[in-house]
Amino acid sequence: MLKQLAWGISIVFHPLLVPTYMLILLLLINPYLFGVNSIDEMASKKLLLLIFLYTFFVPALSIIVMYFLGMISSVQVPDQQERIGPYLVTGIFYGWVFYNFLKNGQVPTAYTSFMLGTVIALFLAFFVNIFSKVSAHAVGMGGLVGMVLISMFFFSYGTFTLGLPWGNVLQVSVSLVLMAVVLLAGLVGSSRLILNAHEQLDVYGGYIIGFFAQIVAFRFLF
Repeated sequence: MLKQLAWGISIVFHPLLVPTYMLILLLLINPYLFGVNSIDEMASKKLLLLIFLYTFFVPALSIIVMYFLGMISSVQVPDQQERIGPYLVTGIFYGWVFYNFLKNGQVPTAYTSFMLGTVIALFLAFFVNIFSKVSAHAVGMGGLVGMVLISMFFFSYGTFTLGLPWGNVLQVSVSLVLMAVVLLAGLVGSSRLILNAHEQLDVYGGYIIGFFAQIVAFRFLF
């Protein structure tokens, strides 16, 4: 039962989904950065779909193709050496998204910075992977924590409103969101350990890479 739960958490918080989660959170925390009033507007949905396609669907499809071509033994890529290809392919796609956002000017610098942080984290993880099988899940969650922390101090108004299905509106503190994301990061790291996918140092190293990559990217663009 515990391993099934850990497996479910690992799927829901797959590292390829982190850029989409980053965008959702930033749209909730401060939609005005994107020129919209809420995450429910069509422009927000189009951007979310674009990010999902280019940062999750296309890289995931590429990994599946690698599997069928015999380049990797499993789509989960448990082997340290086999991770080289998926890291490179994903890094190229993410770098392309970042470059287009940087030149486009229609996406706020805040999210462009987070994408840069993701690219930096990916290539750092690629190099560290030569010596140790760093946890990509931990890298992603470390980056998510860094993104929310930066947003809390520089891009938020302290709270934001969240519409509920039954019509009520909930006022949410960004500090509460940060605590929730830190808790989720811990759950994801614990899940990877429960599944024996990584050693503790792999998880801790992933957190550090993801978190500080966001700090470096923010300092570079702001």
